[in-house]
Amino acid sequence: MSAVRTKEVLLSPDEYIAGELLSEVRHEYLAGRTYERSESSVEHNHIAGNFFGELGVHLRGKQSQPFAVDMKVRIQTESDDSFYYPDVMVNCDPAGQHRYFCDTPALIVEVLSPDTERTDRREKRFAYQRLASLHTYVLIAQEQREVTVYHRLADGWEKTILTGNDTPLVVPELEFSVALDTLYARTGL
Repeated sequence: MSAVRTKEVLLSPDEYIAGELLSEVRHEYLAGRTYERSESSVEHNHIAGNFFGELGVHLRGKQSQPFAVDMKVRIQTESDDSFYYPDVMVNCDPAGQHRYFCDTPALIVEVLSPDTERTDRREKRFAYQRLASLHTYVLIAQEQREVTVYHRLADGWEKTILTGNDTPLVVPELEFSVALDTLYARTGL
């Protein structure tokens, strides 16, 4: 039996967004190809919800807008476009906010799971850090009490790992802080 090669059809960004509006399953988009998102656990939802809730209250009445779950971030390079669904995102630039995506996030938060941790720590981190608007990238573990924070400095990125109960997660650019006890509420951690 001989193999038959078929031509792969790549989607444009506009075709991808139109498809997402009709899809029951969310997909991320990398250079014309779509990839189905994995399901989230109860712990994942509690952590993302706890962060979003605290942040939403803090930002009420301010220009910076928080988004959760269904708002995509778009990363454009000279050769490709990518769209990801961060767990939580903040946009402080109205010019970069579009109806279904944001291309000027100031803060991005991902809750790590066994299925996504590797992608969140490498692929997404490198992609997100290309965004000139991004000043903080936060990775929150869901299986242990550990938060990794990347802050943009003038000459690169500073990485801080938070553990324990008494160290808050601080996002100075948004004048926001949240205790790890609050982030991990209802998770048993």
